[in-house]
Amino acid sequence: MWLGPPRATFPWRARYVSWGVGVAVFLVVLTVERNIGIGFSFFSTAWAVVITILLTRFLTSRISHERPLGAVAQMLQRELTAPRQTTGGAGGAVSAARIRVQPTRPRSRSAQRRDKRQQAQRQAGRSNSRNKEVRGVRTTAPSKRS
Repeated sequence: MWLGPPRATFPWRARYVSWGVGVAVFLVVLTVERNIGIGFSFFSTAWAVVITILLTRFLTSRISHERPLGAVAQMLQRELTAPRQTTGGAGGAVSAARIRVQPTRPRSRSAQRRDKRQQAQRQAGRSNSRNKEVRGVRTTAPSKRS
């Protein structure tokens, strides 16, 4: 079946289902173009028509009288939602489960000793500075207010 009256048909042959698929694909292509940010102009619409023709030809090549559009759509839906076997590995010869992670980077032993010495000197310096008296500065005794 071809669209058009006898002797005045389109210059190409297309089945009725192709026209329906083509209109739906054209609307989807235009929607995608607008969501991408391509404006509505002559050239964007012309490219949408070209893309629609290619996609419609691809889709309708899968459709025949033995495999109607409904069967192809149902097959696609079932293919996309079918349960799949997990392909990820569940362990093996090597596992990172027992590796301890620390918030600081590892340091050499000499650097650790140097840090401990510096920390001890700071501790000793703090205790001496608290008891150090400064000449010429009066310290007030804590007042007892009730």
